[in-house]
Amino acid sequence: MHQISPEALSARENYKLLIGSVIPRPVALVVTQSEAGVVNIAPFSFFNIVSSEPALVSLSIQRKGGVEKDTARNLRRTKEAVIHILDEENVLAANQTAANLPPDVSEQTVAALTLDESIKVQVPSLNEAKIRFEVQVYQHVPIKKDDQITADFFILAIQHYVIDEQVYEDGKINPHSLKPVSRLAGNDYSKLGELFTLARPT
Repeated sequence: MHQISPEALSARENYKLLIGSVIPRPVALVVTQSEAGVVNIAPFSFFNIVSSEPALVSLSIQRKGGVEKDTARNLRRTKEAVIHILDEENVLAANQTAANLPPDVSEQTVAALTLDESIKVQVPSLNEAKIRFEVQVYQHVPIKKDDQITADFFILAIQHYVIDEQVYEDGKINPHSLKPVSRLAGNDYSKLGELFTLARPT
């Protein structure tokens, strides 16, 4: 077995090991809005559940050279966002939002995505997602190394769920109808694949 100290690796080398090991990862397609009203859309795979009571999810947004991403800046300033679950029907459009655009240009200009009014937050939602979480910032934790911020970690409180009828069944989500798409390493993604069930020990 290889034994490697993360301190002996560069940030890029640690990144490659992490994204190749922690797979598959759910992807959040996040919509935020700047104070000037520019809608930002970006996908993130450093995303997961924190708690069900209260309903909280986490989002970690990496910095490059200490530079804050538009999504993180908007979350800090407006305290709101809408998270959309990536699926087979919106993944191609979502991939286009990863383009490197100036802060004053919306990713909607390059992606085939349409906006809808949200219920509990001012930030708009995307019509092309079967599941939306309208969220507010619960906590922001700057992640530092050597006194430089390397990532912005957000815990987000869900204020409202918007779920397509075709995936909502008796209070649960039907994964076959959702057709979620997950992130692997590099440019690779994965579909749901084969499911199996195990009884929990009593």
